[in-house]
Amino acid sequence: MAKRPFYTHPDPARPTHSNGFDLLFRGMELVTGGQRLHRYEDYLAALAARGEPVEPYAGYVDAFRHGMPPHGGFAIGLERFVARLTGAANVREVTAFPRDLHRLTP
Repeated sequence: MAKRPFYTHPDPARPTHSNGFDLLFRGMELVTGGQRLHRYEDYLAALAARGEPVEPYAGYVDAFRHGMPPHGGFAIGLERFVARLTGAANVREVTAFPRDLHRLTP
């Protein structure tokens, strides 16, 4: 679970695992997602367990002080999918505005 984001809900039956998933296509991760934490105290505990300070995440974590229903989420890497479909050597070849060490904005 240490490799998952701090906001991923642990599996109650196996606390060392998370309720998260990855979808692979031709050996590349295209989608990642999972059940998210929804209790303020759980966020504080998750950050503390990783040795992370709360301050950098305060704007996000504060939203959970007043309650949040159980929820999940996912993100898809559209450029990764197109790169695999087209056989591109690098995802930057199919990205409209690729970012690297020398280009951070379009």
